[in-house]
Amino acid sequence: MIGCLCIHGFTGDPWEVQPVADELSKQPGWLVYTPVLPGHGQGSLRELKHVTYKQWVFAVEVAAEEMRKRCDRLYLIGFSMGGMLASYIAARFPVDKLVLLNAAAYYMNPKQFVKDMFSAIRYHLTGEQEGDELIELYERKFRTTPFAAVHQFLQLVQKTKPYASKVTVPTLIIQGELDGLVPLKSAYYLYDVIGSKTKEIKVMKRSRHMICHGYEADKVIEEIKTFLTDRQTEREDDNEISAT
Repeated sequence: MIGCLCIHGFTGDPWEVQPVADELSKQPGWLVYTPVLPGHGQGSLRELKHVTYKQWVFAVEVAAEEMRKRCDRLYLIGFSMGGMLASYIAARFPVDKLVLLNAAAYYMNPKQFVKDMFSAIRYHLTGEQEGDELIELYERKFRTTPFAAVHQFLQLVQKTKPYASKVTVPTLIIQGELDGLVPLKSAYYLYDVIGSKTKEIKVMKRSRHMICHGYEADKVIEEIKTFLTDRQTEREDDNEISAT
């Protein structure tokens, strides 16, 4: 059996990666699991002020360990903060492939963020907005996320970032060029430091932060599916391991 652990982002929930998880669940013999990180989930952002980044790390470690017991191979998909958690797990646990979606090694793209805020203002004045901007979602999160939780997020990025250089499994990095929260340099940084022999980066020209729900969601899902089901990549990785 193939296991696929999908990890959502800061202040988010499994909905953020649900389109990917749903598609991969159709694969015969695949077990796909998307846990809810402590303090997260719909309607519970206030609970984040009572949670530390260590609890997020522990939750993902437990999920990875349990899936590894049940599966012959384990793939990780991490979105935003979940990408940093996924890279940490891939560096420390037996993992076979890694997918990073708008992974937050760096955060806040000021130029695009300002554009999105102008879009929010325009929306409130005219009722018009682009379909994938999810402005209301961004605004609600900014209003309700406790500062203590933001501090924990920053600590998590700081603590997990060094582990990216220890990742050696095949890795696919996908980044939305119009992401207002995670800048493009984050993807290029991860591509440069990840130690995998097999790694690739895909930039989605029309995608913002919620990359699994935007204009190019179908393309993102197809890229992930192709990468994870490519048996040639797995054979090359197995040969590299056996030769060392």
